[in-house]
Amino acid sequence: MMTKEQGRILIVEDNVPLARGLKLQLEEKGFQVYTETEGSKAIGFVAEHPVDLVILDLRLPDMNGYEVCKQLHKISQPWMVPILMLTAMKEPVDQLRGFAYGADAYLTKPYDASELLKTISRLLKGVTP
Repeated sequence: MMTKEQGRILIVEDNVPLARGLKLQLEEKGFQVYTETEGSKAIGFVAEHPVDLVILDLRLPDMNGYEVCKQLHKISQPWMVPILMLTAMKEPVDQLRGFAYGADAYLTKPYDASELLKTISRLLKGVTP
């Protein structure tokens, strides 16, 4: 059984094969991982099940990741769950907008696995860039 100390991560990604691969990669590192394919479902999940980190895509079928980020911060107070935006949107304006909406980190796809793990570790330790 996985413990809270290993970290509970919610992946919000509508590309099911990508989400499945990322989930397996993180579970191999000892994380407890959940997935959602829609922003509204992710918001509901976090409202019911506290997580230690959210990995969030920006292009979702029901709402964009910026709005999901904003809503997650509203419901996760006072602990403010860290949010890592992981997206194919590579323009600097997209990254700036992500931080403006409350993202704690921003990585682009395709991602480097070691960079992703370092970023997750940093966010779970509460270290800001």
